[in-house]
Amino acid sequence: MMWLTLVYSCAGGAALLYALYRWLIPAAVQHHATLALLWHDVFVEWMLDTLTRSTRPQRLLKAVQKNGTRGDPLSVVKAIDDFCRHKEWAMNVGDEKGCIMDSVVSEANPRTVLELGTYCGYSAIRIARLLQPNATMITLEFNPEVAAIARQVIAWAGLEDKVHLVEGASGDLIPKMKERFGVETFDLVFLDHWKDRYLPDTRQIEECGLLRKGSILLADNVICPGTPDYLEYVRSSPKYKSQYFKSHLEYTKVEDGLEKSVFLG
Repeated sequence: MMWLTLVYSCAGGAALLYALYRWLIPAAVQHHATLALLWHDVFVEWMLDTLTRSTRPQRLLKAVQKNGTRGDPLSVVKAIDDFCRHKEWAMNVGDEKGCIMDSVVSEANPRTVLELGTYCGYSAIRIARLLQPNATMITLEFNPEVAAIARQVIAWAGLEDKVHLVEGASGDLIPKMKERFGVETFDLVFLDHWKDRYLPDTRQIEECGLLRKGSILLADNVICPGTPDYLEYVRSSPKYKSQYFKSHLEYTKVEDGLEKSVFLG
């Protein structure tokens, strides 16, 4: 009888812990920025990394290979969205903000694109699939292990010939764009890397003459985690005409958004 009680207690405790982990805590943090980031991007990632002896990008790649159709960018995007919404959160631009980004890219129809922060290649795929055949896209990723995953995800989408992924720090690579890649100016720059690099990298892009009149800066996560110095700069500078697109932090109900800033010359 004692053993039966112990078994029931353990089973009940395990069920409660699973419910807390799978549903209750994720639901509770849906509307709170700091708690959402701490839960998903610190605790859950650490726990799953420890239990599976793999990394979040590796698990995301497996989901793409299992559920995404090789050579079909939209199916890869969907596989990542499904993984991040139902299995394990990750800081991609996400489906909701991704639709906003798609509209900006389609309207701008850029011939040259620079992305700062590749991560696993989600936004690179969303952008590259909308580009004309003769367009150039360069994406920069600081972490070589993540870059290796991103290359495989981009290749699975069939866009490896359209996306030029370069490893290294943005501050080191931006001054080399003209010499190394033969790009005079970028029609679109997508900022989605370290938030404290948005402003210094934007200033460096300006100083290197990589923007023309009409070039667009599109910045993600300007509210959560937030880039207050960057927002103050592009909204107050006479060099830019800025517009905020209100949305939500990827796969949550936390307010976030994209800032579109058109360079006026």
